[in-house]
Order: sequence, then C-alpha cells, then structure tokens
Amino acid sequence: MKRYFSFFLGLLLAVSALLSDITPVKAEDAALSVSAPSALLMEASSGTVIYEKNAHEIMRPASITKIMTLILIFDAIESGQISLTDTVTVSDYAASMGGSQVFLEPGETQTVETMIKCISVASANDACVAMAEHIGGSESEFVRRMNERAKGLGMNDTTFVNCCGLEVENHMTSAYDIALMSRELITRHPQIHDYCTIWMENITHTTAKGTSEFGLTNTNKLIRHYEYATGLKTGYTSLAKYCVSATAEKDGMKLIAVIMAAPDSKSRNADAVTLFNYGFGQCRLYTDANDDRLPALELKKGITEYADIAYDSPFTYLSTDGSDTTGIKKELKLPKEAKAPVKKGDIAGKAVYYLDGKEIGSVNIRYTADIRAAEYKDYFLKVLRFFL
Repeated sequence: MKRYFSFFLGLLLAVSALLSDITPVKAEDAALSVSAPSALLMEASSGTVIYEKNAHEIMRPASITKIMTLILIFDAIESGQISLTDTVTVSDYAASMGGSQVFLEPGETQTVETMIKCISVASANDACVAMAEHIGGSESEFVRRMNERAKGLGMNDTTFVNCCGLEVENHMTSAYDIALMSRELITRHPQIHDYCTIWMENITHTTAKGTSEFGLTNTNKLIRHYEYATGLKTGYTSLAKYCVSATAEKDGMKLIAVIMAAPDSKSRNADAVTLFNYGFGQCRLYTDANDDRLPALELKKGITEYADIAYDSPFTYLSTDGSDTTGIKKELKLPKEAKAPVKKGDIAGKAVYYLDGKEIGSVNIRYTADIRAAEYKDYFLKVLRFFL
C-alpha cells in the first residue's frame, strides 16, 4: 500500500511540474531570509512571481493604498479628463485628513502635478483626498472606482475604504494584490518614476495667510541607498506596521518587491534589498520585440492573392534558475496558404519559442485586415483588367 501511495504521489508531482513552467519559490524553499510575515517578488514585464511568502494573507496596506489612487489619477490624465496643469482646490474635508500630509489649507489651490508630487514623494493624505474629490466629485465615488479598477486587475484580496490608507475597518489587501496594482502603475504609466524618484523638492503654499515654502522629502529611502531602485511607495501605521512596494531595474529587468508588516523601516528595506538581489542574481529575462515584418500568406479564393499578417505582441520569458537564455529559438508555425474570407484579428498561426528543445511559450500571429472571398464579378473584373 505504501509503495502505491509513493507511486501516485510521484505521478502527481510530475503532472504538477508539467502544468507550470515557472513555480514561484516558496519561503521555506528559498535560499534567502525574509523576516517580514508577508512578502512577494514579481518580474514586471511578464508578471511572473519569483518568490512569495504568505502572499495572499489579508493585511492592512497603510499608504501603499496610494498606488491605486495614483493609477486613477494617471488614468484620468491619459483619458483627457484632467491635465497636469489643472488647478485643484482643497476642500475643508481634504485639509482635515491628518497623518502624513503637506498641510494643505481649505481653499488653497495647487496644480495636479504638484499634488502628484505630494502623494508620490511625501505620501500626503490631504493631497490624495483633494485629488479624489477633483476626479470623482467625492472621496466615496473615487473609492468606488478604486475598487472597480482593483476588480479589473484581479485583486481578489482587496477592499478599499478610503483613498489614502488611513486606518479604518475593512480596508485590506494582500502582498500579491499590491504587486498587481504596482505592475499596472509602472507598466501603463511609467511616468510615475519621474515623481517617485524625487528625493527632495519644495512646493509653495499660497493662502490667505501669504506664501510659504514646504519641503518634500521622499519616504522611500531605498531611492538613495539601493543603486537600482526606481520607486515606488512606502506605508506605515501602528496596525499595518512598515510596508513597501519597491521597484528596481537592472540590465533591462524590472522587479517589484512587496514587504508587509515589517517591525521597523530598517528590516523592511533590508527585506526588499534581499529580494531584489535574489531576483537580479537568479533570474534572466529574454525579450523578443517581434518587430520584424512577416511575409504575407498566399490567399486562395480571395479578392487579393495575399493576406498580411503580424505578431500579436512581443514575447518575454523569465528564467528563474539562472539558465542561459541565449539558446532560445523561435519557430514560425504558419500554413502554406490561407483560404478567404479572413477577418482582421483572426489567428493565422503562431511563433513558438523553445529552450533546450522544450517549448517555453508562444505568440499568436494574426491577420491585419478583412479580406472577403471573391465572387463571380470579381473574377470577371480581374479577367477584364488583364485584357485591357
């Protein structure tokens, strides 16, 4: 009986290995030590999880919440709803936030860009609420949009109750969800790095009391103390403890390290650096831009003789065991000819990638235009043009 159990256990493990090209390193298996109770390391371009420790444990996010606030701000800029030079007026409610703030006063005005700096650099709760009201009309409506956006990203562990991360019941998320929204922010809106890498900068308060300067200092000390750091957002409350979603880039590879509930800022930063060093040391990223022009496919019974095709997207592959990726080969799998009609966006074939003879991924190849099937009149006109 014991022998049969061992056989089936081995079979189950073999099947599991076949079902997943990349298995995240678990905390108990990793050759590294992360002291925080929850952590995750993700490669940004592919979304591959390299390391995880209690990554789906529901925890308090503190000011890391502001990553989603920034996503919605940059979404609004991208859509044309607002611009960086728009004027934002601070309400009584926004000015009353407390916690980390830049001491905005009721009726004070600042540009959208200045508000982004206040949020990204100084983690200003008052600036967050002012922007939430400017975009959504009210913080509650803005928070509804935050939760809607989170759902669209697959952040199933998350419920936002406010836009800044101040302690309130049921305002929760997980390290995995934080990595998802961090990836969305830095890939869709990479200009965030222009703001979250500012170390120090002054803003000007202009109120009824006069004009005064206020200094912003980045809450993310990794910006100064880790050479590959590119952002992103820290967090702290007495209940959430010390958190960070840190980003770094080396040799074209971008990593996201999420640390939750560290006991102090020193261990929080040390854990993030440990994850970065592990990722950069252990992983190799292969990228094929797929910008080469593909030859048109011969088309039978169509109004044209050929159909143009193109790659669906670039291809990326992350090796997590230090393997050499220079031996990756691409093979185009396309029919010798196609038959009309074809529709734009339909799959014509695919590019398959191999490493050491094993398939590691593929990219679809699609038709770039609609081409209808030829009718009698089309053949008649073709013959007529030939003789004329």
